[in-house]
Amino acid sequence: MSDVAKQQVHAPRRGGGRAGRAARRKVADTIRSPAIVTRKIPTYELLGEEGLSRIEAHADWILKQVGIEFRGDEEALALFRGAGADVTGERVRFEPGLARQLCATAPASFRMEAREPANAIVLGGDHVVLMPSYGPPFVSDLDNGRRYATLEDFKNIVKLTFMSPVLSHSGGTVCEPVDVPVNKRHLDMAYAHLRYSTKPFMGAVTAPERAQDSIDMARIVFGSGYMEQNCVIQGNINVNSPLVYDHIMTGALKAYARANQSCVISPFILGGAMGPVTQPALLAQSHAEAMAGIALSQLVRKGSPMVYGNFLTTMNLKTGAPTFGTPEANLSTFAIGQLCRRLGLPLRCGGQLCASKVADGQAMQEAANSMLTGVLAGSNFIFHSAGWLEGGLTLGYEKFVMDLDHCGMMLKMVCGLDIDDNSLAADAFLENQPGENFFGTAHTLRNFETANYMSDLADTSSFEQWSEAGGLNMEQRANERWKEMLADYELPEIDPAADEALKDFIARRKMSVPDMWH
Repeated sequence: MSDVAKQQVHAPRRGGGRAGRAARRKVADTIRSPAIVTRKIPTYELLGEEGLSRIEAHADWILKQVGIEFRGDEEALALFRGAGADVTGERVRFEPGLARQLCATAPASFRMEAREPANAIVLGGDHVVLMPSYGPPFVSDLDNGRRYATLEDFKNIVKLTFMSPVLSHSGGTVCEPVDVPVNKRHLDMAYAHLRYSTKPFMGAVTAPERAQDSIDMARIVFGSGYMEQNCVIQGNINVNSPLVYDHIMTGALKAYARANQSCVISPFILGGAMGPVTQPALLAQSHAEAMAGIALSQLVRKGSPMVYGNFLTTMNLKTGAPTFGTPEANLSTFAIGQLCRRLGLPLRCGGQLCASKVADGQAMQEAANSMLTGVLAGSNFIFHSAGWLEGGLTLGYEKFVMDLDHCGMMLKMVCGLDIDDNSLAADAFLENQPGENFFGTAHTLRNFETANYMSDLADTSSFEQWSEAGGLNMEQRANERWKEMLADYELPEIDPAADEALKDFIARRKMSVPDMWH
């Protein structure tokens, strides 16, 4: 079953008539185009050959003259030494072109299979995949305010993501369930993705053994032989910018690569803190860091599927606070897209990023700027597409639903224009007389449900109608929406034997170690 079809199955079941039809469309109307889309609009090419070549050359200069440290990982150092890099202590230096050469065996695109085959995705090429926020320790909503996230919140976000036709990836740490011990919560998170959704997902990276647990749980569901040939799970590897990988990140990276599973290699750079303040320097640094991580994955297992990631944004140089959706960060995102395409790898960009603490005008302005830039830059995989608040510290339930609406707009735009006999509407011109409106023509009646993206969160009624309906703003309407979505959630089927095996695995792993809360 397709995402859109599933969404219609999960739509509210109300009475008949106009109100009933509107209620049944509430969730499904979030988007009028398929969630898994291929790009039919061009990417924005900011830099010419001279600028791109100079940044690439500067990345090579950083890799040779400064190098990158791989701390606490003797195996990684040995692999780089064997590949011809200069290894001094924990510092690895690359001759110009070596890192790029090592990255060449990573596939330009790859499939991620899903528990429900219809939910498989492709990362790379012209494909565009959206996933929810990743990592916030807090959640917020209009009813209960800002609070630490729990496992119940984690399950809720997985369910909302499963319900949404615009998010085709279940995500990873959609929020941090702080009510579960640090060393055990990864088990509950992986189970939630596997049990409450059938979309592709991410596993743990906070320790190599937790990454291995995530992979082993995926094997229970998909089978070892299947995973040897197919990607079903990913890890999100953040570089300890500037120019450092620690043994935690490289250990997780190696676990996924050895299992022929995917990693997203993402430098995490705030200009002026984790790198120089000027964008060209940050671009070269980010490019160098990403290539070094992807190179390591290919030394572990050639052909293991990797994604070229980035998280490069600005900061307020007076206060040190991160800033999002800024013109400087947006320009760098355009350039990163070009650098990635020259490597021939799938691209990850940030999504609806903002610094605002609530889902207000600042949040939506910053988020819309950031998301549109990622789309136009050619991103194949957009993180943080829904829910991000407060620089990533908080996932907002209302912001999540508001972001879904904007995601639908972006995906509709990515689909471009279809120029055919129907869209040229010759019959509508012939049916109408000059001066008559087209609202009642056969062509309009044929196309009215699909011609335009129809948001059901935005209010387009008159002031009087809006007032009579309660005068709710969008955040208040979004509050009603996420509650309706959770009420309409239906648990997907799973093989009972696999489910019992997962529960047994979790119980044994939790019993094997004492609780740790830090």
